Amino acid sequence: MRYIKTERAQQRGYSTAVITEGGTIIWVAGHTAVLDDSGKSLAADFEGQTRQLFKAIEATLEKAGAKLSDMVQMTVFVTDIRYGDRFTQIRREIFGDNFPGSALIGITALANPDAKIEIQGFAVVGSK
Repeated sequence: MRYIKTERAQQRGYSTAVITEGGTIIWVAGHTAVLDDSGKSLAADFEGQTRQLFKAIEATLEKAGAKLSDMVQMTVFVTDIRYGDRFTQIRREIFGDNFPGSALIGITALANPDAKIEIQGFAVVGSK
């Protein structure tokens, strides 16, 4: 994979483009996370939901033979656009320096009323 990076995109934790050749595409359905690993509610905890959500996506990708670093595109839906900066910080922690392409979209609600964030996207494995 090759990443097209700009200063602004790097600051916001996304790549302007991700280039792949060949490989298998894994389309990742929208994921939310309103409970932690012990079953405790994360309804009031954006950061907790976001971290648990990335764990859930990682588990899905592992079942498909991929890893979180294979994500090349994600669409992020948040119920309050003010979560954007915190989301960026968390994504930077998780992805390091090579970010997927991304869109951050503010919406009024998600299917689960306790969810504050949902992510869908795709990953590519075995690309050059």
